[in-house]
Parts: sequence; C-alpha cells; structure tokens
Amino acid sequence: MTEPFDQRMRGPVAPLPLSVLTGFLGAGKTTLLNRLVRDPALAGTAMLINEFGEIGLDHLLVRPVRDGVVMLSTGCLCCTVRGDLVTALESLLRDRDNGRLAFDRVVIETTGLADPAPILHTLMVHPYLVMRFRLDGVITVVDAVNGAATLDAHPEAVKQAAVADRLVISKTDLLDTAERRAGFSRLAARLATLNPAAPQIPVADAAPARLFDCGLYDPATKTVDVRRWLAAEAVEPPHGHHDEHHDDHDHDHDDHDHDDDAHDGHGHAPHGHAAGRNGHGHHHHGHHGHDPNRHDDHIRAFTLSTDEAVPAAAFDMFLELLRSVHGPELLRLKGIVKLAEQPDAPMVIHGVQHVFHPPAQLAAWPDDDRRTRLVLIVRDIAEARIRELFAAFLSAVGPDRPDRTALVDNPLVPFGGIDR
Repeated sequence: MTEPFDQRMRGPVAPLPLSVLTGFLGAGKTTLLNRLVRDPALAGTAMLINEFGEIGLDHLLVRPVRDGVVMLSTGCLCCTVRGDLVTALESLLRDRDNGRLAFDRVVIETTGLADPAPILHTLMVHPYLVMRFRLDGVITVVDAVNGAATLDAHPEAVKQAAVADRLVISKTDLLDTAERRAGFSRLAARLATLNPAAPQIPVADAAPARLFDCGLYDPATKTVDVRRWLAAEAVEPPHGHHDEHHDDHDHDHDDHDHDDDAHDGHGHAPHGHAAGRNGHGHHHHGHHGHDPNRHDDHIRAFTLSTDEAVPAAAFDMFLELLRSVHGPELLRLKGIVKLAEQPDAPMVIHGVQHVFHPPAQLAAWPDDDRRTRLVLIVRDIAEARIRELFAAFLSAVGPDRPDRTALVDNPLVPFGGIDR
C-alpha cells in the first residue's frame, strides 16, 4: 500500500546507489541480467535496459521486473546519454518521490558498443542527479572464450574492462579443451595487468553481494570504506618498480567509435598475442611477442601517494593541469587526499577523464593510513610524467623541475596562478 504523501519522509534523502553494467557485444550481459532480476536480493532494483538498432531484441530476453524496467529505445546509450538517460532517471525519481514506485538501487545496462564514460560524466555533473545518486560501480562482462580477440579488435572493449570495478567472466562452461583453458589463463592474466584492482568473478558466482556495494559507502557498516574502494594495494607494483616501457605512445583511439569492424583504428587488423587462438579458429600471425598495436598495451594503472599534507590550492592546480593536458586519456582517478588546511578531515575525489565528481570531505580518517593515495588508470600517458607533475606540487625540489611556488604562485602559468 502506498504511504500517504504527508507521512513520507520530507527533506533531503540519501543518494541511491547506481551501477553501470557494460561489456562488449556477445559477452553475456543479457544472461547475467536474467540471473540478477530473478535474485530476491535485487527485488528493489530499477533497471534501465537499452536497445540498439531499430528492432530491440535484447529486452525480449530480459524478464520484466514489474514497473522497474525502463526501456531506452532511441539508439545507442552513449549517444543519447544526455537525453533519454536523464529523462528516464528523472522519471524514476519522480515516481519514487510520489510513491508510485519503490526501489533502492538502479542498474543501467549499456549496449555492447557503448563507452561507459558519458554515463559516468552525466552522473557526476548533472546538478540534480549528482544529489540523488551515488555511483556504486562499473560492472564489465568479459567473454572467457572470445575475450582476448575482442580486446585485440576493439578499443571500446579495452576501455570497458579498464574502468571496471568488477569483471564478470562469462561462458566459463565453454572452456572444455586444454587449448581454451590455456587461452583463458592468458586472458585472466591480461585483465589483471589491465585492471589489477577489479576482481574477476566467474558468472556462476556473480551474486549481487559480489557485484554491488563496491562504492565508497559500505551499507553493512554504514560508513565509508576507503581501503576497499581504492584497492590501492592491488595496483601498487611490487618492490616499488614502475613500468616505463611504453612512455612515448601517441596513438589516438576514438573514444566514441561505433564501428563494429575488427580493426585497431589504423586501418589494419591487430595481431594480439594473449590468447593464441581468438576463439574463432583464426591464428594470430607469426609471433607471441610484444605487439605495439594491442590496445591494452597503451593502458596502465598505478598509484601516487605521499605522507605530506598538500595545500588545497596546489592540489586543485595539479588536478586542473592533469585533466586539461591529459583529460581524454585519464580513464579513471580515485583518491583520498590529506589537505594542509584540514589534515584531519581528508577529501575523497573521483574522476573519469576530464570530469570529476564534486569532492566529498570526510569528518575523519577512516583508518590509520593517513597518506594521500591516488589510483589512476591512464592511456598513452607516461607514468613518469604524472609522477613528476605530482612531485612538483609537493614541497620537495627536484632538478630541472619547478617547485610548488613557481607553479601555483605565478601569474604566467596556466589558469593564472594565485589571484593577487
């Protein structure tokens, strides 16, 4: 029974968790959705399910969830994200606020060709949605048999895996030969290198408890869980080693390419080496060594950390320089920051490319680790360049590098320096 309007809670309400489900064409998103909508744990979930093309077939395979399923039927979600998606989310919120619908979570499914970044951008900058939703995480489905060939052929698939918080491995039941099992072992290692912080979950084990509630807020403890959210330990290289073997890539992959042809953006098919066979019986040509055309060879994950408290103006300048110079290639950035002005109240930041969620300030440090820690996933950016830029805003002085004052308190630097 719907609760009378005057008895419902008034005033600000807690933001609802929102998850993005993505994965390349044929990876198995529909199969996963079918399992999820039947799970009692997701009874209070509204799902936005997207169609692609004039005739939508995927939605016919998804069991209806009462009134909680909204179809976005005007085309690819990444193209209409500022229209249909916003309208659908606002409509869901309106119905919820007026008592016509009851849900406590939203899941958005993208098409197999979609870049998840525009969806995340909308959730981060829309003035109303940013107040009503909190991004819980990105769930990417990867095909255990054909995943390596897909990563080789499509930069969109690589980006979907790189920005994921959870990687769901589908079609593991088809790993029925020694060759396929060996190919999957290479794929799993490749995904671990591409996105070391994202757990790889077999689809048979992909229960809601393992897929959701992976954001900053832990509903079980009613507190923030920075360590779990950052997963910095998984990203940090062993023994402090930093891989600089491909610092000078300048290849430009189009982030919004809907071409489904198997090419790497340069007019020729890539020769990936991760899986031996690509799952379609096609041998890769000639070698199993390093391939400079493999899309995920352009992506790396690493961490920045310091015990030093950073002035807010200096950190703001670091972020502005980072996203203005490297924005399109800054796939994702998450972090907790010790500010000099309020060292006991850390700031949490989250960005996708050039767009950052409004920072949140915590009342206190959630654990004994009081360092600034940033986790970055970047494409075609030398790790050393970002480390040098970050170091320039700390108090340490390095050779042939401006100090913090020269960068921040300088009217000739980009953004004008400090106002006088």
